[in-house]
Amino acid sequence: MNNAQRMIWGCGIAAALVAGSASAASWQDQLNSAASQLSQQNSSNTAAGNTQNGGLSLSSLTGLLNGGDKAVSANSMGNAAGVMQYCVQHNVVDNNVKSVKDQVLNKLGLNSTTAQEQKTDYQQGIAGLLNTGNGQQLNLQSLSNSPMGEKLKTKACDVVLKQGKKYIGM
Repeated sequence: MNNAQRMIWGCGIAAALVAGSASAASWQDQLNSAASQLSQQNSSNTAAGNTQNGGLSLSSLTGLLNGGDKAVSANSMGNAAGVMQYCVQHNVVDNNVKSVKDQVLNKLGLNSTTAQEQKTDYQQGIAGLLNTGNGQQLNLQSLSNSPMGEKLKTKACDVVLKQGKKYIGM
């Protein structure tokens, strides 16, 4: 009886391990597929003289999809506020982006339209240009409306929103 129980437990554990590795393999396959798509897009866009991903490397975009927030954190709060405005205008995210953006603008002293117009990084953000901390620029406007492009835009807006919340102490 004891050997039978061990055999059943062993089979159960083996089945769980196989299921877990299949799930991990599925996620890895999805990530590899996304990386391949981005690589193909990058190759064709570079050949056409158009860098659709705004100059970010494939590894940065793959890192973004895999949760790497640092790859797309804004290099300034002015730019982050502008990107939040872009996200509001283009309905990229549904949460309280407008409220956070307004609080960030107040803290930066950019309450007036005149002050906002004079702030270059804010204006770039409104245009969908996310200036990253590593000196690169992600053009949210030029990302396609494909599921992959939408996922990238949503992730970038979420990261910038987190940055804004941290800045205002939320």
